[in-house]
Amino acid sequence: MKIQPQDATATPRLLEVADLTVKFALRKGTLPAVSGVSFNLGPGERLGLVGESGAGKSVTGFAVLNLIAKPGFIESGRVLFEGKDLTALPEERLREVRGNRISMIFQDPMMTLNPVLTVGTQMVETLKAHRDISDKEATAIALEKLRKVYIPSPEKRLRQYPHEFSGGMRQRIVIAIALLTSPALIIADEPTTALDVTIQAEIMDLLLALCRTENMGLILITHDLAVVSQVTQKIAVMYAGRIIEMGLTQEIIANPLHPYTQGLIRALPQSGSGRGARLEQIPGIMPSLYNMPPGCAFHPRCPKKCALCSEEAPALLSRESGSLVACHCV
Repeated sequence: MKIQPQDATATPRLLEVADLTVKFALRKGTLPAVSGVSFNLGPGERLGLVGESGAGKSVTGFAVLNLIAKPGFIESGRVLFEGKDLTALPEERLREVRGNRISMIFQDPMMTLNPVLTVGTQMVETLKAHRDISDKEATAIALEKLRKVYIPSPEKRLRQYPHEFSGGMRQRIVIAIALLTSPALIIADEPTTALDVTIQAEIMDLLLALCRTENMGLILITHDLAVVSQVTQKIAVMYAGRIIEMGLTQEIIANPLHPYTQGLIRALPQSGSGRGARLEQIPGIMPSLYNMPPGCAFHPRCPKKCALCSEEAPALLSRESGSLVACHCV
Protein backbone atom coordinates (compact mmCIF):
# COMPACT_ATOMS: atom_id res chain seq x y z
CA MET A 1 0.00 0.00 0.00
CA LYS A 2 1.39 3.37 -1.01
CA ILE A 3 0.71 6.39 1.20
CA GLN A 4 -0.83 9.15 -0.83
CA PRO A 5 0.24 12.81 -0.55
CA GLN A 6 -1.57 14.53 2.28
CA ASP A 7 -4.45 16.84 1.41
CA ALA A 8 -3.93 20.32 2.85
CA THR A 9 -7.50 20.26 4.19
CA ALA A 10 -7.16 16.81 5.78
CA THR A 11 -6.55 16.08 9.45
CA PRO A 12 -2.80 16.50 10.12
CA ARG A 13 -0.84 13.29 10.50
CA LEU A 14 1.19 12.61 13.58
CA LEU A 15 2.90 9.52 12.17
CA GLU A 16 3.32 8.18 8.64
CA VAL A 17 4.96 4.81 8.12
CA ALA A 18 5.59 4.16 4.41
CA ASP A 19 6.78 0.85 2.90
CA LEU A 20 8.84 -0.04 5.97
CA THR A 21 11.08 -3.08 5.52
CA VAL A 22 13.20 -4.50 8.35
CA LYS A 23 15.65 -7.36 7.85
CA PHE A 24 18.05 -9.40 9.96
CA ALA A 25 21.46 -10.35 8.61
CA LEU A 26 22.10 -13.86 9.95
CA ARG A 27 24.51 -16.66 9.05
CA LYS A 28 21.90 -18.44 6.99
CA GLY A 29 21.12 -15.30 5.02
CA THR A 30 19.26 -12.00 5.25
CA LEU A 31 15.74 -12.56 6.53
CA PRO A 32 12.75 -10.18 6.21
CA ALA A 33 11.04 -9.58 9.55
CA VAL A 34 8.81 -6.73 8.31
CA SER A 35 8.02 -6.22 4.63
CA GLY A 36 6.43 -3.13 3.09
CA VAL A 37 4.41 -2.04 6.12
CA SER A 38 2.51 1.26 5.77
CA PHE A 39 0.03 3.03 8.04
CA ASN A 40 -0.91 6.53 9.25
CA LEU A 41 -1.84 7.88 12.66
CA GLY A 42 -3.35 11.26 13.46
CA PRO A 43 -3.09 13.18 16.76
CA GLY A 44 -5.06 11.33 19.42
CA GLU A 45 -5.76 8.32 17.17
CA ARG A 46 -5.41 4.76 18.45
CA LEU A 47 -4.16 1.90 16.28
CA GLY A 48 -3.94 -1.78 17.19
CA LEU A 49 -1.23 -3.99 15.65
CA VAL A 50 -2.58 -7.53 15.96
CA GLY A 51 -1.24 -10.99 15.15
CA GLU A 52 0.36 -14.15 16.50
CA SER A 53 3.88 -14.31 17.87
CA GLY A 54 6.32 -13.89 14.98
CA ALA A 55 3.97 -11.68 12.94
CA GLY A 56 6.35 -8.70 13.12
CA LYS A 57 4.29 -6.50 15.45
CA SER A 58 7.00 -5.70 18.01
CA VAL A 59 9.68 -5.28 15.31
CA THR A 60 7.42 -2.72 13.65
CA GLY A 61 7.02 -0.86 16.96
CA PHE A 62 10.77 -0.81 17.57
CA ALA A 63 11.41 0.28 13.97
CA VAL A 64 9.15 3.32 14.45
CA LEU A 65 11.64 4.49 17.10
CA ASN A 66 14.60 3.31 15.00
CA LEU A 67 15.55 0.96 17.83
CA ILE A 68 16.39 -2.07 15.68
CA ALA A 69 19.60 -3.55 17.08
CA LYS A 70 22.18 -5.46 15.03
CA PRO A 71 22.01 -7.83 13.24
CA GLY A 72 18.68 -6.18 12.39
CA PHE A 73 18.45 -3.10 10.19
CA ILE A 74 15.87 -0.96 8.43
CA GLU A 75 16.46 -1.71 4.76
CA SER A 76 13.99 0.74 3.27
CA GLY A 77 10.94 2.87 3.92
CA ARG A 78 10.18 6.03 5.88
CA VAL A 79 8.91 6.78 9.37
CA LEU A 80 7.71 10.38 9.37
CA PHE A 81 6.92 11.66 12.86
CA GLU A 82 5.80 15.28 13.13
CA GLY A 83 7.31 15.77 9.68
CA LYS A 84 10.74 14.29 10.50
CA ASP A 85 12.00 11.03 8.99
CA LEU A 86 13.21 9.08 12.02
CA THR A 87 15.06 6.55 9.84
CA ALA A 88 17.37 9.31 8.63
CA LEU A 89 18.00 11.17 11.91
CA PRO A 90 21.41 10.86 13.65
CA GLU A 91 21.46 9.21 17.07
CA GLU A 92 21.68 12.54 18.96
CA ARG A 93 18.52 13.84 17.28
CA LEU A 94 16.75 10.54 17.89
CA ARG A 95 17.34 10.91 21.62
CA GLU A 96 15.28 14.10 21.47
CA VAL A 97 12.34 12.02 20.21
CA ARG A 98 12.67 8.76 22.15
CA GLY A 99 11.22 9.00 25.62
CA ASN A 100 10.29 12.60 24.92
CA ARG A 101 7.86 12.98 22.01
CA ILE A 102 7.40 9.20 21.67
CA SER A 103 7.28 6.95 24.74
CA MET A 104 7.22 3.16 24.86
CA ILE A 105 5.57 0.83 27.35
CA PHE A 106 7.11 -2.65 27.41
CA GLN A 107 5.62 -6.03 28.31
CA ASP A 108 7.26 -6.60 31.68
CA PRO A 109 7.48 -3.62 34.07
CA MET A 110 10.11 -5.39 36.19
CA MET A 111 12.39 -5.45 33.14
CA THR A 112 11.72 -1.75 32.55
CA LEU A 113 12.22 -0.46 36.08
CA ASN A 114 15.61 -0.45 37.80
CA PRO A 115 15.24 -2.61 40.94
CA VAL A 116 17.97 -0.75 42.91
CA LEU A 117 16.58 2.79 42.42
CA THR A 118 13.47 4.25 43.96
CA VAL A 119 10.56 5.13 41.69
CA GLY A 120 11.15 8.82 42.44
CA THR A 121 14.81 8.67 41.41
CA GLN A 122 13.93 6.97 38.13
CA MET A 123 11.19 9.46 37.32
CA VAL A 124 13.32 12.50 38.15
CA GLU A 125 16.27 11.19 36.11
CA THR A 126 13.99 10.53 33.14
CA LEU A 127 12.64 14.06 33.23
CA LYS A 128 16.05 15.70 33.64
CA ALA A 129 17.37 13.75 30.65
CA HIS A 130 14.89 15.67 28.47
CA ARG A 131 14.24 18.90 30.37
CA ASP A 132 16.48 21.55 31.91
CA ILE A 133 14.69 21.62 35.28
CA SER A 134 15.52 21.30 38.96
CA ASP A 135 14.97 18.22 41.12
CA LYS A 136 12.11 20.01 42.86
CA GLU A 137 10.34 20.79 39.59
CA ALA A 138 10.88 17.24 38.32
CA THR A 139 9.48 15.78 41.54
CA ALA A 140 6.37 17.94 41.24
CA ILE A 141 5.77 16.66 37.69
CA ALA A 142 6.38 13.06 38.82
CA LEU A 143 3.75 13.43 41.55
CA GLU A 144 1.28 14.88 39.05
CA LYS A 145 1.76 11.91 36.68
CA LEU A 146 1.40 9.37 39.51
CA ARG A 147 -1.92 10.97 40.39
CA LYS A 148 -3.00 10.75 36.73
CA VAL A 149 -2.54 6.98 36.79
CA TYR A 150 -4.37 6.71 40.15
CA ILE A 151 -1.41 5.73 42.32
CA PRO A 152 -2.53 6.27 45.97
CA SER A 153 -0.26 8.20 48.37
CA PRO A 154 2.10 9.30 45.55
CA GLU A 155 4.48 11.12 47.93
CA LYS A 156 5.11 7.85 49.75
CA ARG A 157 5.33 5.82 46.52
CA LEU A 158 8.12 8.01 45.16
CA ARG A 159 10.36 6.75 47.98
CA GLN A 160 9.62 3.08 47.34
CA TYR A 161 11.39 0.50 45.16
CA PRO A 162 9.76 -1.47 42.30
CA HIS A 163 9.61 -4.71 44.30
CA GLU A 164 7.31 -3.00 46.82
CA PHE A 165 4.54 -2.70 44.21
CA SER A 166 2.13 -5.26 42.79
CA GLY A 167 2.28 -6.15 39.08
CA GLY A 168 -0.61 -3.86 38.21
CA MET A 169 0.85 -0.98 40.23
CA ARG A 170 4.25 -1.44 38.57
CA GLN A 171 2.61 -1.18 35.17
CA ARG A 172 0.89 2.03 36.28
CA ILE A 173 4.32 3.37 37.32
CA VAL A 174 5.69 2.52 33.87
CA ILE A 175 2.76 4.36 32.27
CA ALA A 176 3.37 7.35 34.56
CA ILE A 177 7.04 7.41 33.45
CA ALA A 178 5.91 7.27 29.81
CA LEU A 179 3.69 10.31 30.47
CA LEU A 180 6.39 12.42 32.15
CA THR A 181 7.31 14.42 29.05
CA SER A 182 3.71 14.67 27.75
CA PRO A 183 4.48 12.65 24.59
CA ALA A 184 2.48 12.93 21.40
CA LEU A 185 2.61 9.17 20.85
CA ILE A 186 2.82 6.07 23.05
CA ILE A 187 3.78 2.65 21.71
CA ALA A 188 2.49 -0.04 24.08
CA ASP A 189 4.01 -3.48 23.41
CA GLU A 190 1.78 -6.13 25.01
CA PRO A 191 1.39 -3.95 28.14
CA THR A 192 -0.93 -6.37 29.96
CA THR A 193 0.64 -9.76 29.16
CA ALA A 194 1.87 -10.48 32.70
CA LEU A 195 -1.33 -9.28 34.42
CA ASP A 196 -4.54 -11.04 35.37
CA VAL A 197 -7.75 -10.30 33.47
CA THR A 198 -9.15 -7.78 35.96
CA ILE A 199 -5.94 -5.74 36.08
CA GLN A 200 -5.66 -5.96 32.27
CA ALA A 201 -9.03 -4.27 31.95
CA GLU A 202 -8.01 -1.54 34.41
CA ILE A 203 -4.78 -0.81 32.52
CA MET A 204 -6.59 -0.69 29.16
CA ASP A 205 -9.25 1.64 30.58
CA LEU A 206 -6.47 3.85 31.95
CA LEU A 207 -4.64 4.03 28.60
CA LEU A 208 -7.87 4.85 26.79
CA ALA A 209 -8.75 7.62 29.25
CA LEU A 210 -5.26 9.12 29.02
CA CYS A 211 -5.32 9.13 25.21
CA ARG A 212 -8.60 11.00 25.29
CA THR A 213 -7.67 13.56 27.94
CA GLU A 214 -4.07 14.13 26.74
CA ASN A 215 -4.83 13.82 22.98
CA MET A 216 -2.04 11.23 22.65
CA GLY A 217 -1.69 8.84 19.78
CA LEU A 218 -1.44 5.14 20.70
CA ILE A 219 -0.02 2.11 18.92
CA LEU A 220 -1.18 -0.94 20.88
CA ILE A 221 0.74 -4.11 20.02
CA THR A 222 -1.09 -7.27 21.05
CA HIS A 223 -2.24 -10.72 19.99
CA ASP A 224 -5.63 -10.15 21.63
CA LEU A 225 -8.37 -8.86 19.33
CA ALA A 226 -10.72 -8.58 22.31
CA VAL A 227 -8.41 -5.97 23.85
CA VAL A 228 -8.00 -3.83 20.74
CA SER A 229 -11.74 -3.93 20.06
CA GLN A 230 -12.29 -2.02 23.32
CA VAL A 231 -9.46 0.50 22.99
CA THR A 232 -8.46 1.27 19.40
CA GLN A 233 -10.15 3.05 16.50
CA LYS A 234 -8.19 1.25 13.77
CA ILE A 235 -6.71 -2.23 13.45
CA ALA A 236 -3.83 -3.51 11.34
CA VAL A 237 -3.66 -7.32 11.32
CA MET A 238 -0.14 -8.62 10.65
CA TYR A 239 1.00 -12.01 9.41
CA ALA A 240 4.57 -13.08 8.61
CA GLY A 241 5.83 -9.51 8.56
CA ARG A 242 3.08 -7.99 6.43
CA ILE A 243 -0.20 -6.19 7.06
CA ILE A 244 -2.89 -8.43 5.61
CA GLU A 245 -5.98 -6.48 6.73
CA MET A 246 -6.43 -2.92 7.99
CA GLY A 247 -9.40 -0.70 8.67
CA LEU A 248 -11.75 0.69 11.29
CA THR A 249 -11.92 -1.47 14.40
CA GLN A 250 -15.72 -1.80 14.43
CA GLU A 251 -15.79 -2.78 10.74
CA ILE A 252 -13.09 -5.43 11.04
CA ILE A 253 -14.54 -6.97 14.21
CA ALA A 254 -18.05 -7.07 12.74
CA ASN A 255 -17.06 -8.01 9.18
CA PRO A 256 -13.56 -9.51 8.93
CA LEU A 257 -12.62 -10.25 5.33
CA HIS A 258 -9.25 -12.01 5.45
CA PRO A 259 -9.44 -15.71 6.42
CA TYR A 260 -6.68 -15.15 9.01
CA THR A 261 -8.61 -12.33 10.72
CA GLN A 262 -11.73 -14.50 10.65
CA GLY A 263 -9.76 -17.28 12.32
CA LEU A 264 -8.47 -14.96 15.05
CA ILE A 265 -12.01 -13.83 15.86
CA ARG A 266 -13.40 -17.38 15.87
CA ALA A 267 -10.64 -18.35 18.32
CA LEU A 268 -12.00 -15.91 20.91
CA PRO A 269 -14.27 -17.31 23.64
CA GLN A 270 -17.83 -16.74 22.44
CA SER A 271 -20.67 -15.74 24.74
CA GLY A 272 -23.51 -18.22 24.68
CA SER A 273 -21.32 -21.06 23.38
CA GLY A 274 -22.08 -23.16 26.44
CA ARG A 275 -19.92 -24.49 29.24
CA GLY A 276 -17.19 -26.84 28.09
CA ALA A 277 -17.48 -25.79 24.45
CA ARG A 278 -14.20 -26.17 22.51
CA LEU A 279 -12.44 -23.07 21.21
CA GLU A 280 -11.79 -22.97 17.49
CA GLN A 281 -8.21 -22.66 16.35
CA ILE A 282 -6.27 -21.86 13.20
CA PRO A 283 -4.48 -25.03 12.10
CA GLY A 284 -0.71 -24.95 11.72
CA ILE A 285 1.79 -22.32 12.88
CA MET A 286 3.32 -19.08 11.66
CA PRO A 287 5.93 -19.88 8.96
CA SER A 288 9.61 -19.57 9.78
CA LEU A 289 11.49 -16.66 8.21
CA TYR A 290 13.99 -19.28 7.05
CA ASN A 291 11.32 -21.15 5.09
CA MET A 292 8.64 -18.75 3.89
CA PRO A 293 6.07 -20.37 1.57
CA PRO A 294 5.73 -18.97 -1.97
CA GLY A 295 2.85 -16.66 -2.79
CA CYS A 296 0.60 -15.78 0.14
CA ALA A 297 2.37 -16.67 3.39
CA PHE A 298 -0.94 -17.77 4.95
CA HIS A 299 -2.02 -20.17 2.20
CA PRO A 300 -0.71 -23.40 3.86
CA ARG A 301 -3.14 -22.72 6.76
CA CYS A 302 -5.96 -21.11 4.78
CA PRO A 303 -9.31 -22.92 4.35
CA LYS A 304 -10.19 -20.73 1.32
CA LYS A 305 -6.96 -20.97 -0.68
CA CYS A 306 -6.97 -21.20 -4.47
CA ALA A 307 -4.27 -22.02 -7.03
CA LEU A 308 -3.11 -18.40 -7.28
CA CYS A 309 -2.43 -18.23 -3.52
CA SER A 310 0.66 -20.44 -3.80
CA GLU A 311 2.02 -18.51 -6.79
CA GLU A 312 1.61 -14.80 -6.12
CA ALA A 313 1.62 -12.67 -2.97
CA PRO A 314 -1.62 -10.63 -2.86
CA ALA A 315 -1.48 -6.84 -2.74
CA LEU A 316 -3.16 -4.87 0.04
CA LEU A 317 -6.18 -3.43 -1.76
CA SER A 318 -9.20 -1.36 -0.74
CA ARG A 319 -12.55 -3.19 -0.55
CA GLU A 320 -16.17 -1.98 -0.58
CA SER A 321 -16.26 -2.01 3.22
CA GLY A 322 -13.44 0.55 3.28
CA SER A 323 -10.96 -1.93 4.74
CA LEU A 324 -7.67 -2.84 3.06
CA VAL A 325 -7.24 -6.58 2.52
CA ALA A 326 -4.44 -8.68 1.01
CA CYS A 327 -6.22 -11.79 -0.24
CA HIS A 328 -6.89 -13.32 -3.68
CA CYS A 329 -10.06 -15.05 -2.48
CA VAL A 330 -12.02 -12.15 -0.98
